[in-house]
Amino acid sequence: MLKATFRFYEELNCFLKKNRRKTDFQVHFEGNRSIKDMIESLGVPHTEVDLILANGESVDFSYIIKDDDRFSVYPVFESLNISKLTRLRKIPLRRTQFIADINLGDIAKYMRALGFDMHFDPMLSIRGIIEISRNENRIILTKSRKLLKYKDVTHGIYLHPGKLEEQIKRVIKYLDIGKLARPFSRCLCCNNLLQSVEKDRIMERIPPKTSALCNEFSYCKSCDKYYWKGTHWIHIKETVDRILGD
Repeated sequence: MLKATFRFYEELNCFLKKNRRKTDFQVHFEGNRSIKDMIESLGVPHTEVDLILANGESVDFSYIIKDDDRFSVYPVFESLNISKLTRLRKIPLRRTQFIADINLGDIAKYMRALGFDMHFDPMLSIRGIIEISRNENRIILTKSRKLLKYKDVTHGIYLHPGKLEEQIKRVIKYLDIGKLARPFSRCLCCNNLLQSVEKDRIMERIPPKTSALCNEFSYCKSCDKYYWKGTHWIHIKETVDRILGD
């Protein structure tokens, strides 16, 4: 029986059993095992990993584990320059856009409210989500570790349990995209970009009370829906402000 020693850092520990968190631990194995296969067998999705050191040298996911190897496994780095090492993610996506799984309807709504391009269809299968992610270069947001372990998933973020606002804050901080937020620029229903429309052109489509109180309106051409700064907008804006406030 062969053995290897592992140490996981920072938030990657959340995926491990409690006795393996923030400490060295040994894993016994047989035959040829890639480091990617071993890491995921320990519960950590490969999309959460950005750097692996094998005996102090950076390696990629195809590395075959040898007896007595020692591994240090790191998440995405926000400030440390590791450009000369073997980063495990492919070239970063030039456009930050997302796709959410079936369980993230509220997350999708508020990501759109923040102005982020978010594909969400509760009827999509796991395979459908992965295909759209690859074809449109979208980052998968999910609560499913199983989904992120598919080998053809290249960009994904696991949403840890918590309040909606905290989950979205983590995504924004993780990707450093706070400056890209454009609140209320997208339709909450279909994700289409909104366009401004003058009140005089839509008088017959809005309630008289709304017409008397509001002067700014937006229109979604895709689903023929109008938006204005009513009570529902105020409630969403309060949440958006808290998310972007830190």
